[in-house]
Amino acid sequence: MNQAAQSYWNEFWEKQDQEKPKPVSAWPFGAEPDHLAQLVIDGIKTATCSSLISYEIENEPLPSAGDYSIILNSRDLPVAIIQTVEVNIMPMNEVPEDFASAEGEGDRSYRYWREVHEAYFSRELRRFGLEFSENIPLVCERFKLVDVKK
Repeated sequence: MNQAAQSYWNEFWEKQDQEKPKPVSAWPFGAEPDHLAQLVIDGIKTATCSSLISYEIENEPLPSAGDYSIILNSRDLPVAIIQTVEVNIMPMNEVPEDFASAEGEGDRSYRYWREVHEAYFSRELRRFGLEFSENIPLVCERFKLVDVKK
């Protein structure tokens, strides 16, 4: 975590009447970090997903309910804090329409979500030397906005 994110995290918890949880992660959203972060701030984006294989290959821990994350913009500056409220692992072709809509992108339709995510996961899997399949396992995470950096 960079210094700006760490400072934001510390400042946020200084105002809380509870113990600071550990660990916390800091990361930008996908290909359009500024746009997607703004969708979170505007209350439109309340979900995100990643391929399970990327967690496994990169040896990253899976998110779980209660986790906090600091959302970064394209310049790696913190813009918000979210808290994970639900995590489900499911094949891409079984992701429900309400989850696709909760991702908040495009026209929020399942068709749009599917097209964009198929293209994204195809590129991601090629980086690992793998082929896209419509039943690749996804880590589907729902979250709530906790704080917006002023």
